[in-house]
Amino acid sequence: MASFAQRLAREQRAFLSRPRGAWASHLDQAQRFLGHLLASSDPDRPVLILGAGTGLEVPWSEAPRGTVGWDADPWSRLRTALRHRRWPPWRFEDATGAMGPLAAAAHRAARETWSGRLREPEVAQARLAALLPTLPMEPTLLREALETLRPATVIAANLMGQFGEVARREVEAAFAPLDPWDEAPELEAAFQAWHRRLLTAFLDALAQSGASLGLLHDRAVLEGPEIPALGPFADTWMQQLQGAGSVEAHDPLSGLDVLAVLVPRRPVLAQRWWWPVGPGQIHLVEALAYEA
Repeated sequence: MASFAQRLAREQRAFLSRPRGAWASHLDQAQRFLGHLLASSDPDRPVLILGAGTGLEVPWSEAPRGTVGWDADPWSRLRTALRHRRWPPWRFEDATGAMGPLAAAAHRAARETWSGRLREPEVAQARLAALLPTLPMEPTLLREALETLRPATVIAANLMGQFGEVARREVEAAFAPLDPWDEAPELEAAFQAWHRRLLTAFLDALAQSGASLGLLHDRAVLEGPEIPALGPFADTWMQQLQGAGSVEAHDPLSGLDVLAVLVPRRPVLAQRWWWPVGPGQIHLVEALAYEA
């Protein structure tokens, strides 16, 4: 299994050199799914589109007046601004409220307070693993935006699968040049638990907004040349694979089950499909629509 840094570098290279033809099926399915949500939204109320990047999957021309975009990835803001100019209105803050406390905790764990020098790796890793369960998890800015806008529809487009990557980059920046994940199973477990709390708080905020929801996200990342066949939609993605045998997969949601978190609500539309991001890397995309 490739390391996180290797997967991220591979995805960045794949995005920059993406073969449009190989991505066409994914983009077509994503835009049809999101276009259906935009077309069925109340035209007299705004739509909030949350994403991480420029929003290739979003059919922006179909978005109603009053649409607001929110790019939650700090590394893509310039590209987003250049692509969209002044429409729709964009926000660029941390939608989770969790990245600032995480970055501060990672810096405290990695460096001595009195000297600023890096601690020994094992010490820094243990300190951060102990701090992670204590960090606050309240998406205040997102809740305030939902209260102010009162959107008819909220779309999270290729966003939830990116939160973990953004968070890992924050930790790695604080620990640099050390690798915080090297031989650190306790830190990895603590990070994944923190990540699940983040996703749960984010979904709770959306669920309490009273809006219709459209959720489009990576559900799994598979490595290898073969693309398994998909059967009918199932509650768990593994149940949907046909004839795959053993599968080497990375979970971008750290084990969180979006369908279970949003119970008792059930999606009115649920789909999964394959997205061949680049050679040897295949994403399973999950698309869920919920009525208000």
